[in-house]
Amino acid sequence: MKLISCFLLLCCSLPIFAQERESTVATEELRAVPLYEERELIHWINNNRHLRQVRDRDNCQLVQDIEARAEVLRLPSYQFLWGDMLAWGVCVPRQPRRGMAMIWKAAEQGLPAALEQLGRYYYNGTLVQQNRERAAPLMQEAASLGFEKAQFTWARWLLEGAGSPLDYPQAYLWLKQMVTADPAQHREAERLSKALAARMPAHKVKELNHQLLF
Repeated sequence: MKLISCFLLLCCSLPIFAQERESTVATEELRAVPLYEERELIHWINNNRHLRQVRDRDNCQLVQDIEARAEVLRLPSYQFLWGDMLAWGVCVPRQPRRGMAMIWKAAEQGLPAALEQLGRYYYNGTLVQQNRERAAPLMQEAASLGFEKAQFTWARWLLEGAGSPLDYPQAYLWLKQMVTADPAQHREAERLSKALAARMPAHKVKELNHQLLF
């Protein structure tokens, strides 16, 4: 009788143990994700990893926190992240107009990645009507803030006919003073700077080379 009682007690306890173990596993899987430091978030944005981080790595757990930091605190990096999430429907229903408005707010605060992305979107007609006259100053501003991606793009656009010859010297200096450990970037900077130099008088190129800091 005593043996039967012990057996019944064990059988009744097994579902409880299983539930506790499942609860522990679920808690570990849904562990709290720390909010991003702004420096860290900007690094992801600059390397186009911000949406993957929110959706694939953090399983959309921080949507409300991201929205609050964008809409209430108005942090430009979070405005850009929230705007991109809305524009492309990442972790939230897609709202392109609201997303673009939020990215513009980040650009107005001087976030280089926001300026660069808006420039590309207007240049290519992504989400908005193509408007290359509006695109040019956005990309040039992003380049002037030291954003290398924008400096490359701005040089390519100049060679395609954007801007004017008056823009060649500064674009040339940005490329010639670029410091990178990436061989592909190094070759691209050299190619573009040579192409810009070919469109300027030789004496102007010589003068620019004397201004180089590196």
